[in-house]
Amino acid sequence: MNSFYHLCFVVQDLQRATEDLTRTLGVSWSPVRGGKLGPWDYSIVFSLEGPPFFEVIQGPPGSPWDATDGSRFDHIGYWSEDVMADKQRLAVGGAPIEFDACPYGRPFTYHRLDSIGARVELVDIAAQEGFLATWAPQGDAMPVLDLDGSAEP
Repeated sequence: MNSFYHLCFVVQDLQRATEDLTRTLGVSWSPVRGGKLGPWDYSIVFSLEGPPFFEVIQGPPGSPWDATDGSRFDHIGYWSEDVMADKQRLAVGGAPIEFDACPYGRPFTYHRLDSIGARVELVDIAAQEGFLATWAPQGDAMPVLDLDGSAEP
C-alpha cells in the first residue's frame, strides 16, 4: 500500500476545527499560515504530529477549498515524482482531475473519487523540502506514490 503523507479537512472555521481536534484527539498544530492561489486567499495549518499529518484549510466560496455546504474531509495527499505523468495515470484510472494548480505555478492536483466522496492530491516531490522546512523541521523525507508497484520498500 502506498504511504500518504496527510489527510485534509476543508472547514468553515479553522480555529474551531483545530480546537476540536486538539480537545478530542490531542492534536497539536504548527502556526496557521495564510496563502494565495490565483484569486483565492486561504488559511492553512498542519499538525505537528505526522506523517501522516492532519491538514486543515479554510478557503473562500468558489475556491478549491469551498466549505459553503459544510466542513468536510476533503483529500488524501501523496508525494509524486512526476505530477504531470501521475495526474494522467490517475485520470485514466478513474480519478478525473478536479483541480489542477500547475497552471497557477503550484505543483499539485486534486483528483475526484466519487465512490469515497473525496479527492486524492498529488504534490510534486520537489516541494517536499519546503514542506518539511515550513511544517515539520525535524521531519524525515517521505516516500512517493508508486502507481506501478515498482518502488522498493
